[in-house]
Amino acid sequence: MEENVKNLENQELGSVKISEEVVSIIAGLAATEVPGVAGMSGGVVNGISEILGRKNLSKGVKVEVGEKEATIDLYLIVDYGVRIPEVAWNVQENVKNAVENMTGLKVVEVNIHVQGVSMEKENKKQQETAEKEGEN
Repeated sequence: MEENVKNLENQELGSVKISEEVVSIIAGLAATEVPGVAGMSGGVVNGISEILGRKNLSKGVKVEVGEKEATIDLYLIVDYGVRIPEVAWNVQENVKNAVENMTGLKVVEVNIHVQGVSMEKENKKQQETAEKEGEN
């Protein structure tokens, strides 16, 4: 009986292939979870970066998947006032951990490309300040 178990362990049961799209979605979700990330950049369209919401998480992510390794490029928009190197490092760690834990692939590189800065929070603060001053 013990010999039968050893033979089953040595046999290849088949292969598991993980789509680049799956890795892209995992990486995009993990990146947007990090505080300081306003969104993913969909690329430059007529010189204007398009900020994508949570519905299309694979946009702004470029993935190359080999048999056992993956390389990931992320194109981000960060919030105004954050420390960009700190946010980038947090994104790299979060994405690496998420992809490795969910897929079993070894993440070789997570390259961060900061495409812009979102002024949305800063603009809201200015509007709130102006409204409070107008009330007084």
